[in-house]
Amino acid sequence: MPKVITQNNKTYYQCRECGFTYREKEWAEKCEAWCLEHKSCNLEITEHAVKEPAFLEKSES
Repeated sequence: MPKVITQNNKTYYQCRECGFTYREKEWAEKCEAWCLEHKSCNLEITEHAVKEPAFLEKSES
């Protein structure tokens, strides 16, 4: 089950295996399932990850 992150009144979902973050829960669930089964990331899934630098910088602290 992906980690739920709320920031700036928006909800994001983070894969607990690789840390990629998504706006849609379904993509985070697909990512987590892939990571667990294959021990790798899938480019077709991770292309849906959040790419906003402001979100990424704030979530690291």
